Amino acid sequence: MPSTAVFESVVSLFLMILVGVYTARKKIITPDTNNALVNLLIQIVLPIMILSSFIYSYNAEIKSEVVKTFYYSLTAYITMIICSYLLLKPVKGNKKTVLHFANVFPNTGYVGFPVLQSIYGPEGIVYGSVFNLFFVIFVWTYGVIIYRGTLDRTNLRQELKKTLLNPSVLAVYVGILIMAFDIQLPNALLISIRNLGSMTGPLSMLIFGVILSGAKIGSYTKDWTLYYGAACKLLLIPLIVYSLTLLTGLTSTAVNSVIIMTAMPASAMTSIFAQSFNNEKDYAAVIVSLTTLISMVTIPLLLEIIL
Repeated sequence: MPSTAVFESVVSLFLMILVGVYTARKKIITPDTNNALVNLLIQIVLPIMILSSFIYSYNAEIKSEVVKTFYYSLTAYITMIICSYLLLKPVKGNKKTVLHFANVFPNTGYVGFPVLQSIYGPEGIVYGSVFNLFFVIFVWTYGVIIYRGTLDRTNLRQELKKTLLNPSVLAVYVGILIMAFDIQLPNALLISIRNLGSMTGPLSMLIFGVILSGAKIGSYTKDWTLYYGAACKLLLIPLIVYSLTLLTGLTSTAVNSVIIMTAMPASAMTSIFAQSFNNEKDYAAVIVSLTTLISMVTIPLLLEIIL
């Protein structure tokens, strides 16, 4: 894809964010409305988009790449964990906890999928869905350990059940079955699935705009850990992952999709977990907002490098 087209695709997503900011400032979308939109996105629209990405006639090579993406994604998460741990040694206390979580868990749903959709279309979403599968598994296991310090073994079975029955994960299960067995769905159902799935990008960007409109970034402008953490999250770690692929000679759309996912801003779960565990919740909200803003620049830069 030409660099100009990539830049325009990414910028268009963030222009939609500005619409979200406007609707929040004008109280067209209230906090309660935004919460409802988030639930709609997570429970319905995003899983349907993931499912729709599998409903295409993929050749044997792409199906093979889907299997390889499981290994690529797991390797990427292990790499992010190790790199984040080493890079954050200068940061101390609870802020280190928040930044480590932010580094390990990129925003796959709100930003990652729309970016992949704009660059690679349905094929990119398929690979991104596999990466997101690991996100869901890791966030409810390793993510809990990061904030809590340990994993509550008494609730382990319940947490794993919740993880494996997450709507986005269920969509991957069904999608893989459809792809593997070339299941043909009725045309009316296909149209409905694809139309609903196409709402993901605009809806995600509107939600992010509303979130950003209420961010109190100004009170943290002199905190060096925020900028260092953002640099690690958006530049250093993705470039390290990309360098590893160069050393191993791996080049494919699947590999690029995984690299792109690692370069997404901090997941909203960073803030949600911080609030749940009462651990630097304001700081966590700012790092999510800041990385999202800075990613307007870093995502196009990274795409220029790897594509």
